[in-house]
Order: sequence, then C-alpha cells, then structure tokens
Amino acid sequence: MAATWPAAPEAVAAQLLGVLWFVSVTTGPWGAAAIAAAGGEETLKCEDLKLGQYICKDPKINDATQEPVNCTNYTAHVPCFPAPNITCKDFGGNETHFTGNEVGFIKPISCRNVNGYSYKVAVALSLFLGWLGADRFYLGYPALGLLKFCTVGFCGIGSLIDFILISMQIVGPSDGSSYIIDYYGTRLTRLSITNETFRKTQLYP
Repeated sequence: MAATWPAAPEAVAAQLLGVLWFVSVTTGPWGAAAIAAAGGEETLKCEDLKLGQYICKDPKINDATQEPVNCTNYTAHVPCFPAPNITCKDFGGNETHFTGNEVGFIKPISCRNVNGYSYKVAVALSLFLGWLGADRFYLGYPALGLLKFCTVGFCGIGSLIDFILISMQIVGPSDGSSYIIDYYGTRLTRLSITNETFRKTQLYP
C-alpha cells in the first residue's frame, strides 16, 4: 500500500490564497459588480446598500487641523458610491440605477476636536525642555510647569514620566481637546467599556 504524503506547504498556501481571493472578489466593496456581470443587474432596497456594496471617498483633510474639513460635533460626512449595475428601490417603489459614479448616500465618520496643540511640539518640548516644565506650560498646566521648573523636573524623574505620558498621548491639552496629529499618522485609539459598548448577553436558540 503506497504511503500518502502530505501536501507541500507551497501548494496549501496557493490554495488558501485562491480561496481568499475568491471571497474578497465576491464579498468586497465591488463584489456586486461581479455578481451583476454574471447574472444581470441586482435590485436592492436603498437601506441594503449599507451591506458593503459601495465604496466611500476619503475625507478632505484640513492642513491646519489634520481633521476633515466638515468636522462638526465630532462627526464629519463623506459621499459613498454604490457599486456599478446596482438598482436601488426606495420605500415608495421608485428605482435608481447606479453606474458607480453617482452618490448613493452620505456616511458619517468620527473626527476629533482640536485646538491648536501639536503632538510633535509637545513631545519635542518634553524631550528637550521637560526639565524646565516647558511641556506643561505649553499644554496649559502652568502650576505643574512652575513646579517642574523650580525642582529641575523633579530631579529628572518627573521629566521622564511626563515624556512617557505625553508620548503615549495619555496626557493631553488641559482644555480637553485632542492633539493635532497627521490624519494618517500615529494616532492612538483608546478602547473603553460604556453603556453603549458593553458586551450583551448572548442568546442561544
């Protein structure tokens, strides 16, 4: 009886990549286009467009704030375009055919409130002049800045701690605003559990 050798790692990797490619094509943002090309146009309800058969433009970024130009109350909006050959039917029965160039809906995205405090400037001040309290003065903490100035950064220990806290974006501006950081830069997102993000009880049939 001949022995059966396991498949070569290269063959397994190639098969896995093929499966991933097929899934991405059929379920990705333009998956509906491939489906429509194979079986004709696809008619959806307007609310069904939010299932992923669309692509949204990147927001226009303000050079001064590094936030979307239309950021208001921590929310900005970007236009989204349904996939080609999608027909949307609203509640009134009216149909709209999309070719991929029409705006289907406006999607809200989150943005931050900034007030002129630069992350790069804060880190630089903390690194080079932290022992004089310059970082705390810059961020709006004059009492702590004066205390660091009089104690030479708490003998260097306070300067090191502040440098770590500012670099990790734990200590921010005193007015509660966010640092100005490049929109596609090194931003940290904190995860927390609130009344809206708590884990709900799983229901099983």
